[in-house]
Amino acid sequence: MIQPGQPLPDATVYEFFQVEKDGCALGPNAFSVEHLAEGKTIVIFGLPGAFTPTCSARHVPGYVANYDGLRAKGVDEIWCVSVNDAFVMGAWAQAQGTDGKIRMLADGSAEFTRKLGLDQDLSKRGMGVRSQRYAMVVKNGVVTALQVEAPGQFAVSDAESILAIL
Repeated sequence: MIQPGQPLPDATVYEFFQVEKDGCALGPNAFSVEHLAEGKTIVIFGLPGAFTPTCSARHVPGYVANYDGLRAKGVDEIWCVSVNDAFVMGAWAQAQGTDGKIRMLADGSAEFTRKLGLDQDLSKRGMGVRSQRYAMVVKNGVVTALQVEAPGQFAVSDAESILAIL
């Protein structure tokens, strides 16, 4: 598992932008994590899945509600990463009202999540490989703080906990 002081692994994540050309939506757009993190302070939070109960009712809304406080502490961007495809993450972003506040990044093949060492196999629950619930602070591509939840918990990866350590 990645630890504070280590650089983020490079991987490709995807983001859906609702851009239309000739009546058709274009996307998803691929991005290098290494490139996206360069020169920025970022809060990244990972969660098991889009549209899941705790993620939708508490995790994402907490970061939306605390956006201004995180920005005031020097955070340039907030990323939500989930092992879902970019279209699902785009729909979830719209449903959660994250526009302009949280980048909803898809890690559909769990490439980034696995490289972080934060994957979990939920196949027995019909969900396949997913992300553990976590939050981290990253400065110029290097992890400075990492909070990983115990299974089934939601106590240390919420926006308020990250605000307290910034």
